Amino acid sequence: MAATLGPRLSQLLAATGRQTKAAVARRLMSTRAIRVLGIETSFDDTAAAVVSSDGQILGESRRPQHAVHEQHGGTMPGLAANEHLKHVPLVVRGALEAAGVGVGDLDAVAVTRGPGLPSSLAVGVAAGKTLAAAHGLPLVGVHHMEAHALMARMGATDQVRFPYLCLLISGGHTMTLIAHAVNEYTLVGATRDDSVGEAFDKVARELRVPWIDAREGGGAGAALEALAQEGDPQRFPMPMPMSKHDTAKLLDFSFAGLKAHVRRLGDSAAFDATSRTDCADVAAAFQLTAALHLRKKTALALAHARSTLGVRVKCLVVSGGVACNKTVRAQLQSLASDSRLPLACPPPRLCADNGVMIAWAGIERLRLGLLDPYTIDFIQKWPLDDLKRMGYVSRTTSF
Repeated sequence: MAATLGPRLSQLLAATGRQTKAAVARRLMSTRAIRVLGIETSFDDTAAAVVSSDGQILGESRRPQHAVHEQHGGTMPGLAANEHLKHVPLVVRGALEAAGVGVGDLDAVAVTRGPGLPSSLAVGVAAGKTLAAAHGLPLVGVHHMEAHALMARMGATDQVRFPYLCLLISGGHTMTLIAHAVNEYTLVGATRDDSVGEAFDKVARELRVPWIDAREGGGAGAALEALAQEGDPQRFPMPMPMSKHDTAKLLDFSFAGLKAHVRRLGDSAAFDATSRTDCADVAAAFQLTAALHLRKKTALALAHARSTLGVRVKCLVVSGGVACNKTVRAQLQSLASDSRLPLACPPPRLCADNGVMIAWAGIERLRLGLLDPYTIDFIQKWPLDDLKRMGYVSRTTSF
């Protein structure tokens, strides 16, 4: 009987299993905006949000784990999973209450499926698919990096149009990719060692910079940026990564050498670790060098897209936690202007991991019928350009 209701309805019925035909038909025929709950637990923050297809954030809730991990100098996977177990029910209830809706008012549940910490992902995936199955809702398993890549499109799909070049910069990832469409990406360049966010965090630890409260959009990287604002970036010159003749034209990034240089500087007579001025100058020099490296490699990616891949991108999108950094943004804004491209970045508070980006990615995928069965599991390592090869088939009709 499902086949007589059309291919999109058949797709939803196959994905949701217990959902009744009448309920699915009502969702498809409704003229109101779609409402999706997004759940994010890929790393060390627990977050949920309800977002509508017209780009409105109806409600959100987030529980950072800053206080738990700062004493260890970094994220502890076991502790992170335990915190997610405590907080997932609370953030889901908080997002629904803030939105003024119940589970029955939702059109789908989206949850981060990967990549990330296995124990953290497992908590969110179990919560998301159980909630969706119990209420007969479509389930969307979201790729964490696709969510970052699509975040700038929320409420701005007419301005941020495919194809575009996306620079994803976070604590776990540094990459350039071409976003051809939802579910279709081409990786251009990636870090060969540390991510830029990881480098920021480790330099902050090397300089013994106290973390900023993560509830205010903080953490180690934000603390380093705040310190760098006091410093002179010229006093302690840093070597530009991958600037030698055999690496200068490569599309990849590298931050291990820059991080090691800061460590060696800490052992030199020229640097006094007890001096706030010295620490601020080193922080400023590191930050500027990292930003210039990001700009240089992103410029190469733009040229590669045009000359080698034959893709004329329509804008430059920068997303991920490090996109909040003002020095990084300034360098990339300058690059976009020089390239005569618009620069699109999510608002700073939506650059870091959050439930809103998962809900929005769920909406983008739901519109195309890119759904998942209730039996999905998390995927710890998941190249973004694998999405199209995983059997998802875009529909020609949409919500």
